[in-house]
Amino acid sequence: METQLTKPINKYIDHTLLKAYASNQDFIKVCEECKTYDFMMIAINSSPVAFCKEQLKGTDVHVGAAIGFPLGQTTIKTKVAETKDAIANGADEIDYVINIGQLKNKNVEYLEEEMRSIVSVCRAHNVMSKVIFENCYLEKEEIVIMSEIAKRVKPDFIKTSTGFGTSGATIEDVKLMKKTVGQDVKVKAAGGIRDLATFMAMIEAGAERIGTSNGVQIVEEYRALHAHD
Repeated sequence: METQLTKPINKYIDHTLLKAYASNQDFIKVCEECKTYDFMMIAINSSPVAFCKEQLKGTDVHVGAAIGFPLGQTTIKTKVAETKDAIANGADEIDYVINIGQLKNKNVEYLEEEMRSIVSVCRAHNVMSKVIFENCYLEKEEIVIMSEIAKRVKPDFIKTSTGFGTSGATIEDVKLMKKTVGQDVKVKAAGGIRDLATFMAMIEAGAERIGTSNGVQIVEEYRALHAHD
C-alpha cells in the first residue's frame, strides 16, 4: 500500500543549497525553483538569508537558516547570536546543529540549555525551530537522549542530519526519533534523500519534513507517477 501524503508533496520539502561556494547566481536559481514548485522552505546558511528573502518576496516559501553549521562546535552564546542575526535578516525557520562533543561528554544539562536558549529566541519571534542531531556520529542511546531533551523543550522539529556528515537519514533513525518524541515534536529527515522511493519511505517512517537538494526531481517523479490519477 502506498503511503498517503496529508498535504501536497512540495509542502514537505525544504529545498536545500548549503554549499560553501554557492554564488548569488546559484541562490537565484534555487529561489526560482522554490517559486516554481512552491516548496515549503529554502534551506541555506545564515549569510545569504537577506538575499534569498528578497528573491522570495511575495511568495509563501519560508527562508530557513542553518545555525552552527555543519559542525555545531560553537558556544551557546554564538549560536544564539547567529540565530538572532538570521531572524533579523528575515529567516522564518532555524535549523541549528547540536554540540555533538557535549553529547559525547554526556553533558545533558548543556544540551538542554543550548536547546532552550535557541528555541526560546525562535518562539519569541514566531520562527520555527529545528534541532539537527547529526545521527551518523551518534549511538542509538544518544539519539534517544537528544529526543528526550526535545520532548521536554519542544522545538518544532528534530532533524536527522546536516547532509555534510559521513551519512544521512536512515529509516531506522527516523522511526526511533519519532517513537521517542511521540506527538510532541515533529521529525525532519535530511541527507541522502535523492529520489521518490527514499522520500516516501522517510514519510512512512514518521518524517513530516524532508531536506533535500533533489526536490525538483522528486516532485517531477511523483507527478509522472500520478499523471493519470
